[in-house]
Amino acid sequence: MSKVRCAIYTRKSSEEGLEQDFNSLDAQREACAAYILSQASEGWSLLPEHYDDGGLSGGTLERPALKRLLADIEAGKIDIVVVYKVDRLTRSLL
Repeated sequence: MSKVRCAIYTRKSSEEGLEQDFNSLDAQREACAAYILSQASEGWSLLPEHYDDGGLSGGTLERPALKRLLADIEAGKIDIVVVYKVDRLTRSLL
């Protein structure tokens, strides 16, 4: 079975609470990591890179972590992107 390289993308639209030791981005990442782990029998493997955009609106694609994620996908480094909810990726699907 081939390895399926999985990345997690997290986003929180406001900066409120991001200074806490455990915040919304951490909770999103944990839930996504647990899902990836549940798919280990299918070859899914979590990549170590973090793609986190805190305090940025989903109404724009001008987000640093999202740009890195898209570049890594284009470079062939990522097979699957896991998000907590689709609105974490974007507010308006193209």
